Amino acid sequence: MPCYYELEYPGLSRRFKEEVRKAALRISEYPLAWSLERGEVRKCLLHKFPYKLLYSIENNHILVLAVAHQHRKPDYWVDHDKT
Repeated sequence: MPCYYELEYPGLSRRFKEEVRKAALRISEYPLAWSLERGEVRKCLLHKFPYKLLYSIENNHILVLAVAHQHRKPDYWVDHDKT
């Protein structure tokens, strides 16, 4: 996805990566602040892009499971064989 953004507008992929980094920092500071998406998986929406970070809170770390578009295949990260 960053390559697509760079083709659309020079520098946009850098802004996307920075937005993902900021979301990850917010999650690390306040892991319980975001709502549950599925089971114990939480979602943190990016501010300037239509994406969300999906993560779980583990014993001693945060596990980011996916960066998913909010509208285009938003559940691509789910193992549909187990649901």
